[in-house]
Amino acid sequence: MALMSGQSVVTAAGPGLLVGRYDHAMDPKKRLTVPAGWRDLMGAPPYVYIIPDPSEKCLNLIPPAEMEGRLETLRKRALFDKKASVSLRVIGENSEQVMLDVQGRIRICDRLLAFAQLSGTVAMIGSMNRIQLWSPALMPVAESIDQAKLAEACEALEF
Repeated sequence: MALMSGQSVVTAAGPGLLVGRYDHAMDPKKRLTVPAGWRDLMGAPPYVYIIPDPSEKCLNLIPPAEMEGRLETLRKRALFDKKASVSLRVIGENSEQVMLDVQGRIRICDRLLAFAQLSGTVAMIGSMNRIQLWSPALMPVAESIDQAKLAEACEALEF
């Protein structure tokens, strides 16, 4: 492609980072709207995965591209590796794939909502490669930026 002086080509570098916080109310049918900007960053997927966090009382909304990348790693394991089979069964049993409707709403099963104590308003927190869904009662709004906590997080991730 020939470019005129002053023109540039912009290409997508892949999915964007999911950052920020949105507090959204579930509707009367217990549906939650995923913000449009985040849906765009995920590539407007028709579905997402919901997995309980193994160490926090929240749910993780994982985009298909992230999950499929992890699945490639799992495919390298022996099909009948006993430890892997048990682990995959536990994760699979406690997770779900949910469809996004045309308005970007998802309906998470009651069992997972109860685990994370989600009802009414949900704090949706971008965690780079996923979105964490929190009960505001368990994850209150920070009034200011905690620089010590931020520094600790950056150091732990070698960011």
